[in-house]
Amino acid sequence: AVLSKMDRTADPKILSDNGKQWLQILATLSASLAAITPGISIGWSAPFLPKISKDKENYDISEEEIVRMQAVSIYTVIIFCPIFSKLCDVIGRKRTLLLICIPDLLTWILIANAREAYVFLIAKVFSGMSHGIMFAAIPTYTGEISEPKVRGTWGNAMTVLFYAGQLFVTVIGSYYSVPTSCYIFMPISVVFGIVFCFMPESPVFLLMKGRHEEAKNSLRRLRGREDISADFEALKADVDRQMSERGRWKDLFLIRSNRKALIALTFLRFSLILSGAFVFVFYIGYIFGKSVGTFTPETSSIIYMALHLLMSFFASFIVDILGRRKSLIFSLTPCSIVLLIESIYFYMDEQVTDVDISFWNWIPVTGLVLFVVLSSFGIDIMPALMQGELFSAAIKAKGVGLLVVFTCAMSGTVHYLFFLLSSRFGMFVPFLVFACCNLISAIIAYYIIPETRGKTLEEIQQDLKRPVRSMIDDGKVYEKCNQNIL
Repeated sequence: AVLSKMDRTADPKILSDNGKQWLQILATLSASLAAITPGISIGWSAPFLPKISKDKENYDISEEEIVRMQAVSIYTVIIFCPIFSKLCDVIGRKRTLLLICIPDLLTWILIANAREAYVFLIAKVFSGMSHGIMFAAIPTYTGEISEPKVRGTWGNAMTVLFYAGQLFVTVIGSYYSVPTSCYIFMPISVVFGIVFCFMPESPVFLLMKGRHEEAKNSLRRLRGREDISADFEALKADVDRQMSERGRWKDLFLIRSNRKALIALTFLRFSLILSGAFVFVFYIGYIFGKSVGTFTPETSSIIYMALHLLMSFFASFIVDILGRRKSLIFSLTPCSIVLLIESIYFYMDEQVTDVDISFWNWIPVTGLVLFVVLSSFGIDIMPALMQGELFSAAIKAKGVGLLVVFTCAMSGTVHYLFFLLSSRFGMFVPFLVFACCNLISAIIAYYIIPETRGKTLEEIQQDLKRPVRSMIDDGKVYEKCNQNIL
């Protein structure tokens, strides 16, 4: 099966169609524009909450209410993401994604005019709804409209633009007030809505609804050619087979392919959270503040975010060369070493008071820079990319909804544990925990992460039905065949 797939990949006719994939790329990029505002929302707290807490003249907000603001978005995502995942199957991926403009705009309107805590809390509810739509709709849409080559290279656009939002808010937060920044952020959602409304709906959704002519038109636009008969019949057969499953909640656990997809994606999300990446975004100012250097914590944060964005962009072109599993392992293993060195530094700084380590004060910043570089080529981008690849059409809405609930619950727990461990035992303990988690994740990834590089969504489903051992061997054969072709 693998060899025949490689033969098809080398077919001159198929290769000649590669130049007609521009609309797939454009649709992927335009859909991913919706991730900028959620990225801004995630990074908003770091530059603006200190300003709000100190400005008692314009804001009547206590420290306890600020903590509540941080938690509200997570709970909102847990509630609304399953709803929006289901909505993707009811009104379509495109229309669901366009809905993100409403909570985005309401978020900034409310924050721009807020003076009391309850207004900020309502704004955070709308922000959480935006995150729910992003997680539910973008990976699903981009995974279904793209051929394997486009999906592998450009499927990380959501992650890249999410980090672009974080960088943008870090820069804006250094120079502008809360109301002014909100008015700067508002046009982003408007631009997304205008651009994305011209993109085609997912042909997979249209086939799910029996709208065959619309599916053909969508495929013609996405493939860039008139004769799409073979593509349409193949995709229709794939969707029909996947929709033959009843798509019940228990099918997520009883059917092997669904169960393996859920385990793999849950593992990827948990590995990302336990890698320390999310925590570093929230506490980057504190960590950089530990280093004595020429940069202020604010400037260091901007440099950190810019590097994150840059490396994520380059990683988009590397991950499809190495493959999903290999990129993940090569990312997690050195990350664990970097975090171990960070842990040793913080232990010496906090626990060994009779040793002067001022010469080594460059380690926290340098270590986190290395962490960004290494994580960007694997664990940072893999969860969102593979979310659009692994679930079958019949179970995707339920699978994505459950996955996001797990992710948000785990994210909140890890943030709390970071605070608890660092305050009670010192910063070196959470860094040591993250180092161990990265190493364990690298080992587990070899056995449970399927290799999806260069495969159609249906081929991935067929692979998931097979035993784990044969999936690992299949990935090795694919790599050898690919090397021979190159």
